Amino acid sequence: MTAGIVAGPVPRDAVLVTGADAATYLQGQISQDVEAVAPGTSAWSLVLAPQGKVDAWFRLTRGADGSFVLDVDPGFGETLLSRLERFRLRVDVSFERLAGWRMLAVRGPRATEAWLDTVDAEVRSVVDWPGFGGIDLLGPDIALPPGLPTDGADDLEVARIRAGWPAMGRELTERTIPAEVGGLVESSVSFTKGCYTGQELVARIDSRGGNVPRPVRLLEVRGDGEVSPGDEITVDGKAVGEITSAAADPDSAMTVALGQVHRRVEPPAAATVAGMAATVLATVATR
Repeated sequence: MTAGIVAGPVPRDAVLVTGADAATYLQGQISQDVEAVAPGTSAWSLVLAPQGKVDAWFRLTRGADGSFVLDVDPGFGETLLSRLERFRLRVDVSFERLAGWRMLAVRGPRATEAWLDTVDAEVRSVVDWPGFGGIDLLGPDIALPPGLPTDGADDLEVARIRAGWPAMGRELTERTIPAEVGGLVESSVSFTKGCYTGQELVARIDSRGGNVPRPVRLLEVRGDGEVSPGDEITVDGKAVGEITSAAADPDSAMTVALGQVHRRVEPPAAATVAGMAATVLATVATR
């Protein structure tokens, strides 16, 4: 990280939602309370399969004109759009992929300094990565401010993993139960709104204290070998899970990783990953 800030262009898919029934339709499909999102602000939400598992996790930004921009990890815009289209019937709502959009992610103590106000962005969203907050700027023509270090992709990935911030296709797949990712339900689910698709599983697990079979954990791996998604995690010689994300952390000379780990493993716990010693830690359950 350079002088208290790390930044970089990050691929991002975006979907525009318009129509007189846009808010009403979204309210019945997503886990967030759409009515609680004020114009010009953003909130995180899930859209779930009818069985309650994750179809997509995305940010919803409400426009002053009643439209919404939904942004999601790259490669999942079509998944999000198709899922929302699936139950659309006799309502005035339309979905459009926003071509050419990109995101500038800025993290660190200087991430909210006033000079970022000069960036022309359609969406400005504060991101509360635990221990490493910042701001995301999204739009079709994001101009990078002079002097901003924009080669921080590796540092951003390390920060994401250390924060326990999930990624689609890694920690979040069609098999994921939302409560498996610490803080996801707290940040992205309203328990006071009306019904929405997939609600039953979320409510049932919450009523039982959020106990899930394979919660996502943070791991620190010590050694010179490479750690990759899919690598087995073992404790006392028994397989207890697998890696979902990994990145070398030059500041600690470790590899940091996220992985689903059987609930019987209580962090901190000694483990082995790819033949190297590791420690299973709890993720920070704050969004």
